[in-house]
Amino acid sequence: MNHSPDLRLAVTLRLLDGEGQRRFGPGVAALLEEVREKRSLRAAAGSMGMAYSKAWRIVRAAEDALGYKLLSSTIGGRHGGGAALTAEAEALLGAYQALREEVSAYALQRFGEYFRDL
Repeated sequence: MNHSPDLRLAVTLRLLDGEGQRRFGPGVAALLEEVREKRSLRAAAGSMGMAYSKAWRIVRAAEDALGYKLLSSTIGGRHGGGAALTAEAEALLGAYQALREEVSAYALQRFGEYFRDL
C-alpha cells in the first residue's frame, strides 16, 4: 500500500506540573547541554542563536518552576566568568535524557508497526 512518502515520527517530551504548566522540556534541556559543553550561559545562548537575556529568562523560569538552581555561576576574574550545571540540574538532565531516549525508541518501534503499511 505505502502511499505516504517520508512519514516520520517526532516525539517531544515535556514535564508538566499538576496544573498542566510546562516545567521542563527540550528547549531547556538543549540550553543546559550547551552550558555544560561551553561552561558559559552567554556562549551557550550564542551557539543557539539566542539572546543572552532570553537564555537567562529561560533558566530563571525553569528554576522558579522546579524550586532549585540549575546553574552555578562565577563572575569575571582572571579566567573570566562562567557557569556550570548544579548537581540537581545534572540529575534532572540525565533523567530527562534517559527517559527521552527510551520513549523515542519505543515510539519509533510502535510507529513502524502501526504505519508500515500506510
